[in-house]
Formats: sequence, structure tokens, C-alpha cells
Amino acid sequence: MREMSQEIKDEYEKIQDKISYEDFLKKMEEYKKENADVSFIDDISIAHMVVGDYITEKNEPTEEIKDFWKIEELETGKQHINLLGRVMSISNVKKFTSKRGKEGKLANLIIADDTGRIRVVFWTENIKLLDKFQEGDVVQINDVEIKQGFRDDEAHLNIQSSLEKLNSTDYPNLPPYNDKITPLNDIKGDMEVNVIARVIRIPRVRSFDRNGRDGKVASLELQDDSGTMQFTLWNKDTNLIDDLELKEGDAIKVLGAQSRVRNGEVSLSHSWIGRIVKGKFDVPEYHEDILKIGDAHEMRNVTLVGLVNKVYDTITFERDDGTTGKVKSMELQDDTGVIRLTLWNEDTEIETKKGDILKIIGGNIEFDDYSGTNYRVNTNWNTKLINNPPIDQKMKDTLNEVGKYIKPLKINDLNSIEEDGEEVDIVGRVVNLYEPNEFQRDDGTSGMVRTAEIADDTGMVRVSLWDNKAEYPMKEGDAIKIENARTRLGDYQVDLSVGKTSRLIEPTEEEIKDLPSLKDVESMIYQTKKIHELVEGDRDVSLFGRVLSVAEPTQFTKSDGSTGIVRSMEIADDSGVVRVSLWDDQANTSFKEGEAVKIENPRVNLRNNNIELSVGRTTIITKPEEDEASVPSLDEIEGKLYPSKNIGDIEEGDQSIKVSGEVVDIRGSKILFEMCPNCNKRVNWVDNAYICDICGEEIKKPNMLMIISLMLEDDTGTISITFFRKAAEEVLGMTTAEAEEIIATTGDEGSLEEKVGDLVGRQITVIADASFDEYNEEVRLNARKMVDVKL
Repeated sequence: MREMSQEIKDEYEKIQDKISYEDFLKKMEEYKKENADVSFIDDISIAHMVVGDYITEKNEPTEEIKDFWKIEELETGKQHINLLGRVMSISNVKKFTSKRGKEGKLANLIIADDTGRIRVVFWTENIKLLDKFQEGDVVQINDVEIKQGFRDDEAHLNIQSSLEKLNSTDYPNLPPYNDKITPLNDIKGDMEVNVIARVIRIPRVRSFDRNGRDGKVASLELQDDSGTMQFTLWNKDTNLIDDLELKEGDAIKVLGAQSRVRNGEVSLSHSWIGRIVKGKFDVPEYHEDILKIGDAHEMRNVTLVGLVNKVYDTITFERDDGTTGKVKSMELQDDTGVIRLTLWNEDTEIETKKGDILKIIGGNIEFDDYSGTNYRVNTNWNTKLINNPPIDQKMKDTLNEVGKYIKPLKINDLNSIEEDGEEVDIVGRVVNLYEPNEFQRDDGTSGMVRTAEIADDTGMVRVSLWDNKAEYPMKEGDAIKIENARTRLGDYQVDLSVGKTSRLIEPTEEEIKDLPSLKDVESMIYQTKKIHELVEGDRDVSLFGRVLSVAEPTQFTKSDGSTGIVRSMEIADDSGVVRVSLWDDQANTSFKEGEAVKIENPRVNLRNNNIELSVGRTTIITKPEEDEASVPSLDEIEGKLYPSKNIGDIEEGDQSIKVSGEVVDIRGSKILFEMCPNCNKRVNWVDNAYICDICGEEIKKPNMLMIISLMLEDDTGTISITFFRKAAEEVLGMTTAEAEEIIATTGDEGSLEEKVGDLVGRQITVIADASFDEYNEEVRLNARKMVDVKL
């Protein structure tokens, strides 16, 4: 059984001989459901209704019966009271949501008699009564209940309450109503005034923190014959802008406004009991003065209209008190000049792009030597920003004419720029995207840079993305728009730098409607070549091939003392074979022999009269897509690239020939040779130390190079053949590291002679190059790749 308040118990005791306690509660629940939409009804009122169902006789009143009560006689708890007084103020109707989620309305009145004043609360069901009277009228309100309010006692209407407007002349002793209209220029601090004015500015409703809770504020600007003044709405009163459908140019009457002085300026605030009335009042028509940008100087509260020609990303910063703020810059242009615009906090959220027309109402212009335009416009908490506002056609045509030149450049047009640091916009597709690299600045801080190559239907440009721009999420094939990129003049081309003031954004459908697909862009930019067509210095080429061989990565020391990695492999197509050097991060890429690859933008070098490819940070190696150029199988490539020859037919200069024969002799017993890790040349053992004659220094731990020389024979002749590195490991069936371990364990380099000797009598097939050995005056083979070893 639930706990009942004493007031409800008192009500139940009136009918306890007619209904049980349980049934009394059930009746109350039924009435609650029936009256769920009644905003002001409470448990006491429900209990009254249940009692009224059972008591039909005339009750002896506990209070003295009066036609109406004097305000000074009212006390909390009195019910069924009639009030008579003059209406001193009426609030606007306000909306609310009850604890049950029901929407309701309320309005406040202040009525006065010759003994005092009291607040009277009208709820949803009583709002229609407001149409019967206005400020200054004398009214009698019947059947109200007196409750304790926030500060004083209040009179609350209920569903049975009624109201009657009386003849004011019959009540001469009631306090008079002051309906004086005060000109704005006559208002001083700490006054309650009525004003009639025209609304000339309605700013955006702003949020603020009020002791951990969200607050709202909007300061309208009013104008009458005498001047202008701010009129501030707080919290829920800001909803009146929408409820009354207020807009600039409306004439309003404000009743019961409170004035205050702050920083030497008088302003008005809407009070909880005040009222705003929109109507046709006699106030001056509003004429808006729009400042030309070319006439800007230090001034306050100006209105500007301009075309947005630059937009910069929002920057978040920390204030001295630890809170965060936001700032964003733009540039506006009209037919007379350009000015920088600085937006703060909530204003930074406005969705404005280049080419939009922006109207600023209530901005402050300050001198700014760093803006590039000498002046800047600052927004403040009372500034209003309108994106693409309604303006007259002449102004729109003028601004559109200004904006004809605010459009992205074609990438090929960048080459006509002759100055470093010019800001440009481009729209293109990401062709190549490289991994970010961290670096350390001169001041010790860390930075990040990432290189991308962007292309449109006219060409490609290299773009350096710095710091947080390097983390922008994008992938190859994405369409992207870059604003405010700065030009950087290179030896042969213009590159772009994208830093703090640049923007990376998603282009519109209109901007990319003519942008080629990634496949089409690549076909325009990269010239696909066969390996035999490559020439020294080729740029922007691509090739398809298969991996013939892959060497292990090798570390080396760069000139700056840092460590680098290089890895070699051979790539072949049906026209030839080329050696490829993979540097640093690229050297760690996993490749398998026989795998098809696509190489884009390698550096093409000539070394020892042979074309070689260098693959670094700006080269892309990927697996070809199914619909790209078909790559012959490994067997097909080898069959075309490696013609078979008998030993007797081999000539000096033969390249990549396939030779088969029997191993009939071993040339030399030493198969591991000490090499300098810096220059990769042989080192000498001198005075119990390894010395590199090239580097001129002692080598603590040389690298080991495996070299095996054999004599090969077939039915047509014999020939010497030398195996290096991986080819030597393949023919021996043992890695260099394993050979080193055997020597270290036995302490005898000759311990490998038996292993090498096992090769005699074996049938091998190799890919090799033929050259003339001037010392021995014979043609010999250098093995490139093992094909087969048989017993």
C-alpha cells in the first residue's frame, strides 16, 4: 500500500464510510488516466474529484465565503478562491514538456489590487482565456488555488477556473497601469519599460555554460526614431523567435523589458513576465547600410556582403583557463577589394565554401598587419552570418562577376606559374600515394610528410602533405579537391605543398563530372613500355613483367651515417630482362619468383651499358589487375629470353643463355670471401686484421661472399662457369650463413671441400652470360640463375 500525503488522507476521511481505501486509490488512478493531458492536475486535485463523486449534500465551508479575496489575505493551500484586480503584465505563451512527455503551454499574469500583487499561472487548458483581456484591464478570476511559488505565493488556474472582464471605471481604487512607451534613447539603467521598435537584426541563438548546464542567448537589435539598442532573450525565451515567427524588419511592442548598463552601454532584456507583440506599429522603415570592402577601416557593428574566395580549416586552441576554443579564417571579396574574416567558436561551424556569397551583420573591423589585406573582420557573440542571402540582382551579378576567376586550375596550367608560394586550388584523382615519413625539425619537434601524385585530364602534379594533412584519409583512385595549396618551383616542374592553411575536401559531383577514371588517368600519364624499349632517363613509364629472381636485402651505411637497405631482383617480360634495385622501405616488400608485377614511375639508369631500374619512395610496385596488360607465364618468358646453347656454340657476349652440362672439375677450394660491408669490395688480412684498401680502414666484421667455380662439359666441349651469391648457394645446396657456421665450428675452411666435391658428376642446367677471360684467354660463363641440378 503506497504512502499517502496528509492532504490526501484528509480528503479520503470525508468519504471513508462510503468507499474503501483500496477503491479510493483505484478511482484516483482512473481519473489520472482520464486527465493525463491536463498539464496542471496533481494528486490533490484528483482526490478532490473522487470525493466530489460521493458528497452531494451541501458542505459547511471551512473558509469564510467571499465574492473575491484581497491579495494580502491569500495563503498557500487556499482553494476555490476568486480574485479581482488589474492586469499589470501578461507574458508570452511558452511551451513546455511535462515529466510524462506531454507537451503543454503556460502563461504568467501579474494582477494587482489595493493590497498587493500576485502572479497568476495559466495552464494549457486556460490559455484560451487570454483572448478576453489585455494589460490594464480589470478582471475577476474564479476558482483558483494558492500555491507556494519560487519566491512568493502564486495563484494557479485549474480546469474549472473561469475569467470575467470587468468595467475598469467601476474600480477606481485599483493601482493604475502604466502604458507609457519609452523611446530607446531615453532608457537608462535599471528601468522597466515598454518600447515600440523595429527588429533590424536577429542573430543566431548561441549556447553557453551556466554552472554546468546549457544556456541559450540571442540579442536582437531594435531601432526606433531615437536610436538603436540590443534586446536580449535568455534560455527558453529564445524560442519566441520561432514561436512568433520574428524576422528582420518586423515591428514589435515589447512590454515589461528590463534595462541594464554594461561596459557603458544600455541594453534591454526580456523578463519572465514581459511580452513581445508583433504588429503594425508606427516605427521608421529599416534601411540597411552595406559597407563596400574597399571602404573598410577600423569600425564596429558593420554589415558586409562579399564573395568567399578563400576558406581555411578550423583551428582548435586551448585558452588560459584550460577550455578549448575554435578559430577559422576566410577571405571575402567584392568589386572594390578583399578582406580577411575571422570566425570564432560556434561561428566556425557555418557551412560555407569558395564561391558562396556571405553576409555579415554586426562585424567589427580591426587593423591587421598580418592578414595580407591590412584589415580583418571579427565576428562576436552578437554577429549574424547568412550564407547565400537574398540580395538584389545587381549586387548578385557584380559578385558573380568577381567570382568568375575563383575556380580550380587545371594541373597543366600550374606550369605557367613563375612564383613560389602562390595559393592555388586543384581537383584531381589520387594516382600514387606514398607512405608517410616522420622527420625532425631544427627546433627538435617531430613532423610528418607524405607524398601523393594527383592528376586530372591535363597532367599530374606531385603534392607534399605536411603534418596533420599527411594523415588525411585517402587512397589511390579517390577524387580530391585541394584548396590553398602553395606552389613550389622545381627544376623541371611545379610541385604543390599542402600545409596548415591548405584544405583537403571532397569535390562536388559537378567538379568531377569530367574527371577521368584512375585507369584512364594512368593511361594518359604513364607510357607503358616493354623492357627492351627502356632508355636512360625515361620518366613516367610503367611496365609489366614477372619476377625471375629475388636477392636477400643488404644493409649499407649512407653518407650521412644512417643505415640503408637495398635489395636486387630481376624482372622479365617477353622482350627482355632488367635488374631492379629496391631501396629502403621498398626493399622490405615481399616478392616471389614467378609473380607478376606492375612497376610505375621507376628511375631508369644506365650502368655498365645495361639498363637498370631504381625503385624508391616515388615508385609504385603492385600486382596487375585482371583487366590490365596480360603478362606471359614464367615458362613462356624463359623460353623466349633464355635460348639454349651447346657449350661448343657459346660465343663471347652471349647473354641469358640456357646451358646444360656435367660438372667435371672444381676450380679452387676457397668458396667464402671476405667483403667490406661499406663498399662491397674484397678486404685483405693484414697484421691480424681485415683492411679495406678502398675505404682505408679496418673492418671488424666483414660480409661473406660465396663464389664457386666449376668446369662444365657436354658432347660439344667444356667451359669454366662461376657461381656468385644466390646462384652459388643454389648449386651447393647450402646458404652462406650455414657455410660460415661449419667453418666456425670446425675451424677449418677446408671442411667444405667435400661438400663442393660432391658436385662433380652432377648434371646441371643454368642461365648464364658469356664473357672473355683475358687472363686465361678463354670464354667463360657467369651463372645468373640455377635451373636444375641432377645426380
